[in-house]
Amino acid sequence: MKKQPRPVKNHSIALREWLILTSGLLLLTIVMVITGTTARLDQTIYDRLLQTQNRPARDDIIIVAIDDYSLAELGKWPWPRERHAALINQLNQSDALAIGIDILFSETESNGMVPEKTTSTSTTPNAGDAQLAKAIAAKANVVLPLISEQAGKGLRAAPPLEVLRNAASALGHIHVELDSDGVARSVFLREGMQGQWWPHFALAMHDLGLSTKRDLNTSENFAGATSFFKQFSNDQKVWRRDWQMHIPFYGSSGHFSSVPYVAVLRGEVPAEFFRGKYILVGPTATGMADAFPTPVTSNEGALAGVEINANILASLLDGRSITPLSLWQTALISSSAVLLALLSCFLFSPRIALITVATLCIGLLTGSFLLLMAGFWMTPASAVIVLLIAYPLWSWRRLEAAIGFLGEEFILLDQEPHLLPEFNPDLTLKDTHASATKKEIQDKLERHISAMRKAARRVRDLRQFVTDSLYSLPDATMVTTTDGNVVLTNPAAVTYFKSIGMPHVIDTLVPYLFSNMSHPYTEYSSAVHNDAHHSNTFSWWHILDLQQTQVLSKGVEVVDPKNRDLIIKSAPCYSGQKVLIGWIISILDISEIRQAERRRDETLHFISHDMRGPQSSILALIELQKNAKTAIAHEDFLGRIEKAANTTLGLADSFVQLAHAESNEYRFADLDFQDLLIDATEEMWTLARSKRIQIVTNIPEGDYPVRVDRSLMTRALTNLLSNAIKYSPSDTTITCTLDFKTKNLNDTIVCHIQDQGYGIARSDQSRLFQRFQRLGHGKAAEQIKNDGIGLGMVFVKTVIDRHFAHISFTSVPGEGTCFTVEIPANNI
Repeated sequence: MKKQPRPVKNHSIALREWLILTSGLLLLTIVMVITGTTARLDQTIYDRLLQTQNRPARDDIIIVAIDDYSLAELGKWPWPRERHAALINQLNQSDALAIGIDILFSETESNGMVPEKTTSTSTTPNAGDAQLAKAIAAKANVVLPLISEQAGKGLRAAPPLEVLRNAASALGHIHVELDSDGVARSVFLREGMQGQWWPHFALAMHDLGLSTKRDLNTSENFAGATSFFKQFSNDQKVWRRDWQMHIPFYGSSGHFSSVPYVAVLRGEVPAEFFRGKYILVGPTATGMADAFPTPVTSNEGALAGVEINANILASLLDGRSITPLSLWQTALISSSAVLLALLSCFLFSPRIALITVATLCIGLLTGSFLLLMAGFWMTPASAVIVLLIAYPLWSWRRLEAAIGFLGEEFILLDQEPHLLPEFNPDLTLKDTHASATKKEIQDKLERHISAMRKAARRVRDLRQFVTDSLYSLPDATMVTTTDGNVVLTNPAAVTYFKSIGMPHVIDTLVPYLFSNMSHPYTEYSSAVHNDAHHSNTFSWWHILDLQQTQVLSKGVEVVDPKNRDLIIKSAPCYSGQKVLIGWIISILDISEIRQAERRRDETLHFISHDMRGPQSSILALIELQKNAKTAIAHEDFLGRIEKAANTTLGLADSFVQLAHAESNEYRFADLDFQDLLIDATEEMWTLARSKRIQIVTNIPEGDYPVRVDRSLMTRALTNLLSNAIKYSPSDTTITCTLDFKTKNLNDTIVCHIQDQGYGIARSDQSRLFQRFQRLGHGKAAEQIKNDGIGLGMVFVKTVIDRHFAHISFTSVPGEGTCFTVEIPANNI
């Protein structure tokens, strides 16, 4: 009997179970979010997170508190209206932006200072009400409160007395919205009935202080508030609420600046203190304040209504609010987190899945915290609860599946015939296959972990590559906008433009950056000129021209202010929708390439003229010698052959020595410079004697330590002496001196080689150290045959530079030349 492939069947079962569990948990998440099942838990999380976000109180909001101290000083409540009028008169001296009196004046005051029950439309105010109305109207900056109250068959507005209402600049309701747990977390910024709306008390103060005229009848939502229409109704009356605003509390009780009522009344607080500020007058004393539990006072009891109004006013002035995410947004985020957790359970190992679930729970809480800081609120409890049950449910199902699979496999194994003998009777076939199955599952898990590790590493490597690719380019590269403003550069570009005196590259127009560079030709370079579709006139705006893309992809050769040869290329940069969004411009320094090409041309010229000349002479002599009629004497023939060969050998030796000097194979050693100078003079002694020239060395006693390549430095000194001998008349003297010099706290050895020769013409002095330059040495030297090729002084300059030394000369035609070599002393 042939078994069916078990892994495929188990995989399909696992996928089906995962789909069922995922669908159920996602549905549960959405239902919990929509129905608000976890509202109490979300409210608790909201309160705890809000308590961590205390902000400094605004210094332009002052509470004049009817506190216990004021009651003790002025007597029990209620106080006469004349006293409130006196307080407002005191505050009117300060030019406050707005004054909010958080005290209800809906009843007429009797002579015994106990308000009488009367209608708010009474037209017979007593003296206290009249004084209070006069004080309120004095500065036209006072806001009075109103409330809604039950009036038999329904709700009605309870505004202040008519005389006070007419004197006030604005009216505002002082209601707060209590959630199901009795905590005040929000307010409605407009409430009303029968087509009439009143702003919230704090909103009225806000608009009054900023001189803002607001149309409350508009359907447009107030910025920072949620359009959440709510109404309370019965048979006849309907009370409406809208523009719900969740309060971003600034702190707990006593957070805002507060002064006692009695202190202001007595004039103990200077008027300057209230100038340009919002003043809230209201009770904070124990037992008389309209206090409510709030998120920031969960451990301290309640927050007085006047302090809640201060928090609302501060939020309006700062433009802060807390906007709950919509149900569909919360459901989408929560279900996405649950789906991600279940995917991790299905795809990864239990350890990784557990870490993923825990991370998602922490991430949801952290995300809620960050959103709350940004002014938004997402309820995380539903998603967190589902996440906490998702992992155990999936683990239980997988454990059941594993046990069921092992049970089925054990039954099938028992039915298999024992084809092999049991060498170890203690080890049954069931144990053997169970061990093998366990090992196979473990290997598969390791393969999955290894694959994920490799995939994660690839993603990180790709991201790192994308991030660093621009900065790691060796060539100067810039990214610009479509109009040519530079928005991004790599360090190579910044370094290059600094080198030409343009350190500010960002936000600079590309044509301006390149305007100080010259095009070496009147036409495009060869690559550009061969394109028949483009004109021969080059403009820097062509770098940003799509019609020049093919041309600029090959590059345009220019010369910068430092005489460096550059190639500038540009390529358009497109978005995913194939829309041009910018340009990528690169600058390639080809100075070394152009220098190498010039040297190549010089070398080819050297080979084609100087080295071919002697070889051609040798071949011509051989042809003449073959013919008896044109043959010359044997000795003369050999002499001419020898001279041509020596000339060729000398040219090749000079070229090889220069190549050696330009290579990196220097063998530095610690030597005494006077030994090198003496070796050079000894080598040139025979040549000097042949012209009756005396070489004099003037070396003070002491050591002259240097670190040099002995053979190359000696050859350089020999070349200097050889030139001095060659271009000096007979019976003259060449003087060689050594000396120490300290420059910038560094010791330097100075060597002078002074001759009494013909000197160097002033027109030739600038070309002394250039390749293949044969120079004249004055009129007296015109008869001296110059058989050199112009590499000797180039060799000297190269060797001196490679030793971080310096060579200079002074020459007066007809009087002589003095070469000076300055080389760092090796004091270590």
